Amino acid sequence: MTKKISIAIDAMGGDNSPQKTISGVKLFIERIKGEDYLLNLFGNEELINNELKKQNISKKSINIVHSDSVISDKETPLTAIKNSKNTSMWNCIKSQLISESDISLSAGNTGVLLVISRMILKMMDQVSKPALAGLWPNKTGTNVVLDLGANIECNEENLIDFSELGSALFKSLFPEKKPIVSLLNVGSEEIKGTEELKRAFKKLSELSSDNNFIFKGYIEGDKIMDGNSNVIVTDGFTGNIALKTAEGTAKFITNNLKETLTQNIFTRISLIFSFLALNKFKKKLDPRKYNGAILLGLNGTVVKSHGGTDALGFYHSIDLCYRIVRGGLMTQIKKNLSHLKNDKN
Repeated sequence: MTKKISIAIDAMGGDNSPQKTISGVKLFIERIKGEDYLLNLFGNEELINNELKKQNISKKSINIVHSDSVISDKETPLTAIKNSKNTSMWNCIKSQLISESDISLSAGNTGVLLVISRMILKMMDQVSKPALAGLWPNKTGTNVVLDLGANIECNEENLIDFSELGSALFKSLFPEKKPIVSLLNVGSEEIKGTEELKRAFKKLSELSSDNNFIFKGYIEGDKIMDGNSNVIVTDGFTGNIALKTAEGTAKFITNNLKETLTQNIFTRISLIFSFLALNKFKKKLDPRKYNGAILLGLNGTVVKSHGGTDALGFYHSIDLCYRIVRGGLMTQIKKNLSHLKNDKN
């Protein structure tokens, strides 16, 4: 009998939980046909059961693990760690350590999640720093972008690790496509950028191969969504700014487009004729579709859902977890890191 994909979910993390998280679970169960998964829900058992009953959700593929408390969004990592044991977030991550789950998902406090994930799961021996990766739309599909904020400062060794980790993530999600790596820089010429970037460029050029990833070179910010590269690597400071800028730009465009098209009777009539095209455009830029940042480099995988997302956004983060495990992410990472180790030898 094939082992089921087991997803640990912090049912209490984020805004409007557990209502939101359970609604996301309902969407996942409705959309993912089959019985090859188990959802381990961590949190207040009574509240979770009440919400499952209210939304008429079968518990056939659900296991509830009671947790006494919840980590507040206002807590700092230092204060939360002292009192984090037996919280829904702590137990959700710990379930990987005791082999009860394949992956963990939470919409709770980001800082605390990153710290206790590293504390419980520990770093992989071959990785110098963990990375936070996200999915980003492009003209031909989807990019993996990392680091998005786990590390403010990075050296060339970190950037090389991120390239291997990001390529493994891309292959697990899109096995039919080839990972194409680029380093985010202020220009595409080899002479531009910091010394760390130049050293990373040289090393990645040597590592480039059909077996793991193709290194494309440098990429500028305005080319990220062209689709010529699909794994974009940078430090956490730059990556976080790029992400927030892209999110703000997408929101600005969609909001202003909506406002313009509903301005008067003539624009509203034009909206009727362009509805299908505009709806497709809106779906392409909908941040809920790409909800879920993936913490890579630990002895296990943790996905961070946006705390303010709705049920649809949380569904997409559960689906992301499902696809990651099904695609064998940890196996892909070990394969890529052995490629790096062999090169060092």
